[in-house]
Amino acid sequence: MNTRVPHVSRRQGLRHLPGMALAALLATVGYCASAQAADRNLIMYCGVDEAWCRAMATTYQKETGVNVDMTRMSAGEIYARLRAEKANPQADIWWGGTGDPHLQAAEEGLTEEYKSAELPQLYDWAQKQAARAKYRTVGIYLGALGYGYNSDDLKQRKLKAPECWADLIKPEFKGEVEMADPSSSGTAWTALATVVQLMGEDKAFDFFKKLNKNIAEYTKAGAAPAQAVAKGETLIGIAFQHDVIFAAKQNPAVKVVSPCEGTGFEIGSMSIVKGAKHEDEAKKFYDWALTPAAQKLAAPNGSYQIPSNKATPVPPEAPDLDKIKLIDYDFAKYGSSEVRTKLLKRFTDEVRNGG
Repeated sequence: MNTRVPHVSRRQGLRHLPGMALAALLATVGYCASAQAADRNLIMYCGVDEAWCRAMATTYQKETGVNVDMTRMSAGEIYARLRAEKANPQADIWWGGTGDPHLQAAEEGLTEEYKSAELPQLYDWAQKQAARAKYRTVGIYLGALGYGYNSDDLKQRKLKAPECWADLIKPEFKGEVEMADPSSSGTAWTALATVVQLMGEDKAFDFFKKLNKNIAEYTKAGAAPAQAVAKGETLIGIAFQHDVIFAAKQNPAVKVVSPCEGTGFEIGSMSIVKGAKHEDEAKKFYDWALTPAAQKLAAPNGSYQIPSNKATPVPPEAPDLDKIKLIDYDFAKYGSSEVRTKLLKRFTDEVRNGG
C-alpha cells in the first residue's frame, strides 16, 4: 500500500511543532546564525586620519556584515606593534600609512604574500610597491611631502614666507616649527629620508640639528603639525601636502609649500598580517579596499591623496604632482629595516638628545 506524505510548508511545520521542540529548534538556528556572524570578524590597524579609518571600517561592515574592530595608530606605531606581536598576531590587516614601514614589515616577514585580482587596475607606482615587497604589501594612495604656514601670523610678524627646506632653519622661526617624531610617524620618517636623499646624510643631520632649535614640539601623529598651523598654535608645520590642504579648508590662512629643493613622497600601503586569525576576511577586505568604490571614501572624509586604482576619480583638492618637484625617492633603501634603524638611532642621539 502506498502512503502519500503530505507537503508541509516551513511555516506550517513550525506551527505544528510542540512548544518545547519549536523553542529548541529556534534556539539552535539562532545559535548557528550568531556563531556564523561571530566568525566573520576583521581586526584592522589603520594608519591614516581617524575619519577615513572610521569610514572604511563602518562602510565595509555595513556592506558585508563583517564585524570590523579598528584601531587607529601612526604607521611607525603599527610597525612596532606588529614586531611586538609577531609570536601572537593580534591584527588581520594593516591598512594605510606610509609605505616605508610596510616594506620594512615585509622584509622582516611580518606580513603575508597576496596578489589581489585588482592589481592590474592599479597605477604602476602601486604595482611596483607590491613587487618591491614580493607582494607582501600594495600601494593604495600617493601623497607628496611639504609643509604649511599660517599667512596671517606671518604677515603680523612681518616675516617672509618660507619656500624651501633651508628656510625652516632661519633664526626668525625659532620655536615656531612643528614636525612629528620619525620614530612613531611615517610622515616624519619620510621627511627624514627625503632630506637625507636631498643633502646627503651628514649635511642632512646638520640641517636637523639646526632645525631642532626651531622645533616647538615633536608630535606623535604626522598630520598634527598641519592641524596646529590651522589652529594658530604654531607658525609652520611639516606634513604631507594633502594634510595641509585639509587644514587650509578649516583656515584659509594656511598655505601649502612644495619645497624649492624638491621633496619626497609616500606610497601609502596595505598589508595582510602574517598569522592573521581571520586571513580569509583580510583578503576580502584587501580586494575591496583596492576598488574605486572603496577608494572614493577618502575625499569626503578630508583625505586628498592620489588613489591607486586608475578608475578612482582624483579629488580636485589633491596636490598637482606636475607642479611639484618630486625626488627619485629610493623606496628599496629607505624601506629597509637596516637603514631605518641606523637613521632613527642617529636622529635620537644627535638631534633629539644631542640638541
